[in-house]
Amino acid sequence: MRDTVAIETYKGERLLLNKLKDYFQLIKPSLSIMVVFSSVVSYLLTPRVVAYDWRMITLLFVAGLLVTGSANAINQVVEKDTDAVMRRTAKRPVAAGRMSAAEGWTFAIITGAIGIFMLGNYFNWLAAGIALLSLFLYAFVYTPLKKVSSISVIVGAVPGALPCLIGWAAGNDSLSIGGWTLFLLQFMWQFPHFWAIAWIAHNDYARAGFKLLPSELGPTKFTAIQTIIYSLLLIPVGVIPYFIGMSGMVSLVIVTGANIFMVWRCIQLYRNMDVSSARRVMFSSYIYLPVALLALLADKL
Repeated sequence: MRDTVAIETYKGERLLLNKLKDYFQLIKPSLSIMVVFSSVVSYLLTPRVVAYDWRMITLLFVAGLLVTGSANAINQVVEKDTDAVMRRTAKRPVAAGRMSAAEGWTFAIITGAIGIFMLGNYFNWLAAGIALLSLFLYAFVYTPLKKVSSISVIVGAVPGALPCLIGWAAGNDSLSIGGWTLFLLQFMWQFPHFWAIAWIAHNDYARAGFKLLPSELGPTKFTAIQTIIYSLLLIPVGVIPYFIGMSGMVSLVIVTGANIFMVWRCIQLYRNMDVSSARRVMFSSYIYLPVALLALLADKL
């Protein structure tokens, strides 16, 4: 009898653990944390935030994670059929059939609503409104547009950069040039970052019907040139914080150096035209954003 109870208890614990893993996968944790990180740093960079209140920082992090997780959950529900045909996404809970679309929608609605309420209640409704706009653009405009045109990448870069404005609005109770500068920095950064990912996973994306690279012919010289152009545009954007008094010389040097490094990686992609070089651009972009944001924050300390 005891053995039977123990077995049933073990099975119940395994089912619960697997369900929690599916929910964890539904929010795309690595992407969500990176997005929320930029929001929290933007919040800390605002002129009104002069001391670290870890309670408020935690609330912003959790609220941002819930809203971002909601958008990612909707994305997986809407794209369950296309996710199922791509190797890199086939094991996602909705695509694999471990979770129903209705359950995914329920999770997305609850997490999104709680996250937006937290932003409005603990910070201000401007931040909450921007978060709602970001969720809507990502889930209901960018997601379906990916199968229509590569312009979806430009559209998707807007909600991808809005977390900077969410954090700025949360800390400053208004939008100003500092917030828009951070928005522009993250907006421009997304193009070499995302096109590198689309280059690496081109066959998977093409099989699913996604049109994500700027050239209809796929990974071409034109695509590589576009990554160089947007990396070059990051250089003047990166010096704006210095000239508006938002940061000092140390961060100017670090951010400019990081921008030049991104340009160099993109030039290597143009020269080599291979997946290995695209992967270097991708990993460099993952490093670039936290380095740039933390450099700006370090100058404020």
